[in-house]
Amino acid sequence: MTTSTGSTPSTLPSLSEIEEAAREVARAFGPTPQQEWPMLSEVVGTTSWLKHENHTPVGAFKIRGGLAYVAGLVDSGALERAGGGTRGLVCATRGNHGQSLAYAAARHGLELTIVVPHGNSREKNAAMNALGARLIEHGDDFQASLEHAADLATDRDLHLVPSYDRGLVAGVATYGLELMRAVPDLDAVYVPIGLGSGICGLLAARDALDRDVEIVGVVSAHAPAYAESLASGQAVSAPVSTALADGMACRTPNAQAFAVMRAKVRRIVRVTDEQVAEAMRVIFATTHNVAEGAGAAAVAAVLADRDRVRGRTVAAVLSGGNVDSDVFARVLAGRE
Repeated sequence: MTTSTGSTPSTLPSLSEIEEAAREVARAFGPTPQQEWPMLSEVVGTTSWLKHENHTPVGAFKIRGGLAYVAGLVDSGALERAGGGTRGLVCATRGNHGQSLAYAAARHGLELTIVVPHGNSREKNAAMNALGARLIEHGDDFQASLEHAADLATDRDLHLVPSYDRGLVAGVATYGLELMRAVPDLDAVYVPIGLGSGICGLLAARDALDRDVEIVGVVSAHAPAYAESLASGQAVSAPVSTALADGMACRTPNAQAFAVMRAKVRRIVRVTDEQVAEAMRVIFATTHNVAEGAGAAAVAAVLADRDRVRGRTVAAVLSGGNVDSDVFARVLAGRE
């Protein structure tokens, strides 16, 4: 399996790397659906597909990267201690990255410590615990959790799993491979941006298949670091205040992901929490699927782009459905 190569930051996995990752993913679960929903297309005003990454075993696309990355570590012997035994893993997350790694670590009998910020989603925390991970709450946001995870890796000789890595991207790219092979006439795909593996995986799949598909990135207007970075041409940090799209709550861009986006992404759409909440309601009303805030962001952007996409075939990546039940209830009732 693919592991980090130390290659130029702007390079992406090749078709052979993505297909190798796809074989690893297939050992755990089958392809997720891509569906054109007539009611959703009617609301948008053009042919609109959803890529249902809310249908993976952990309810989010991240599992693909976790499976590929952990298998790569095991195959390469990177976790073997010099004196014998196996090193454990540690990561920071708001939820879906952690669930993906917990799922993958359990398949290989590995121990995983996950650092989450205080106030993190209760149900995502419960899911990570149920998958066998050891959970630690630290810091007020993801960045603080990430810094603590790095300290734990040093202090306890654990392998720190990055939020972005070539092997992770190869795994994530498998959803793009499925989507573009199933819907060859796509004109554009809208995809949410958290730390960047999702959009970079989609770009990798598009380039590997040599498709002429516009990839539109979507950020939270309340977490605009990547949008502001791309606008300025250099990575800059920005404050995070989103209350609904925690999967997009990025304060500081990842350097490798930013390099890829700067070279290959031509357009970013910002969506507010209010637009995300409306998209969550639209998705449920037109497809009866549950989307978390970040998972609905791409649909929010498509809805905002109604005039721009008219007459085109578009897809939105429903990247995850892991929303706390009380939050979703408030969204459906129009109180979020």
